[in-house]
Amino acid sequence: MAAEIINPLADAEAGSQAGTAGVRGMTGAEAGADAAGPAGPAAGLLERPVFALHHGGKLEVAATVALRDAADLSLAYTPGVAEVCTAIAEQPALVDDFTWKSKVVAVVTDGTAVLGLGDIGPRASLPVMEGKAILFKQFGGVDAVPIALDCTDVDEIVETVVRLAPSFGGINLEDIAAPRCFEIERRLKEALDIPVFHDDQHGTAVVTLAALRNAARLTGRKLADLRAVVSGAGAAGVAIARILVEAGIGDVAVADRKGLVHAGRDDLNPVKAELASYTNRAGLAGSLASALEGADVFVGVSGGTVPEEAVARMAKGCFVFAMANPNPEVHPEVAHRYAAVVATGRSDFPNQINNVLAFPGIFAGALHVRASAITESMKLAAADALASVVAGELAPDRVIPSPFDPRVAPAVTSAVAQAAREAGVARL
Repeated sequence: MAAEIINPLADAEAGSQAGTAGVRGMTGAEAGADAAGPAGPAAGLLERPVFALHHGGKLEVAATVALRDAADLSLAYTPGVAEVCTAIAEQPALVDDFTWKSKVVAVVTDGTAVLGLGDIGPRASLPVMEGKAILFKQFGGVDAVPIALDCTDVDEIVETVVRLAPSFGGINLEDIAAPRCFEIERRLKEALDIPVFHDDQHGTAVVTLAALRNAARLTGRKLADLRAVVSGAGAAGVAIARILVEAGIGDVAVADRKGLVHAGRDDLNPVKAELASYTNRAGLAGSLASALEGADVFVGVSGGTVPEEAVARMAKGCFVFAMANPNPEVHPEVAHRYAAVVATGRSDFPNQINNVLAFPGIFAGALHVRASAITESMKLAAADALASVVAGELAPDRVIPSPFDPRVAPAVTSAVAQAAREAGVARL
């Protein structure tokens, strides 16, 4: 988002050149104080590049229309705006055509599962949510607004988001701890007629599936030939297991802190009990390490460390997707001793499994056709489209495109829009 227009009578170009004080609407005194440097807790932090980049936040609001004179003002605001309001009151669907609603996403968090930082609260989560909004705009052309909620109760979060929803075309749930995230997403999907998408689950799952499809293609195999083991039964692990099953993988077993999830365990919460009902068809019990013996795929979304000897017992030509950040469950140097394809969640190694490859295009496609939901078929279409971007360029260090590949967002956007039409959830 660009700069807010402060003076409606000022020339837009002159305003854009007015410097920090003009862009942020500071008074002269405030601008002078800012130039002198921050006081209080921020003093001294601006010497560090990361704090300098974040100073003042990473987002601003921009007008999409010019306000040059009284005539412009009368159309953008009173009295002209009343005519548009009346039309929407009479035909509510017009809100999508005559406001920003149909092209903006709310990025909602409670700050309980932020990156690798955990439960740091809503205020500390805001830099991440602002970053997410930038990624939406940069990679998908979608405007997004960060909303950090000061509550963790499921009922309160659901009620709050439902009340906020009339302003938005979609809801991106972010960094909400499991297992609450599953119920929150389910209830919001039932309550709202706009896309609701928990990126920690589904964005990770889409990119993982895309990379796995290409790894299999590269080595002359099909998903149905593969047995996978997923480390982690949280938001990402559950979603990855589900999408792999839907995509037709041979079998997948998921491990939590207590070992493999299977129907014979009596300590499973409802989410894991459901997980056990459609995974681990081989009925494996015991530890993650024992399940890796002969396995074709390891997917790590839990942190921790997998012993090298366990990786060594995997099938020849296996795939290791160790996605914990900043420390992968299996270091790439170790994984390359045994695996045909290695992927991580880090940008300094090849084959980064990065959600930014998925969520901007998924929401862009859904918003383009004003979809009422994001269906499982739309996620599968996104994964297929993402994989296809580099399908003709495959190599062990290139089974997934870079986030900066300009082909990514258009491919995902188009595939998701078409899948929405085929699923009957498109309104355009």
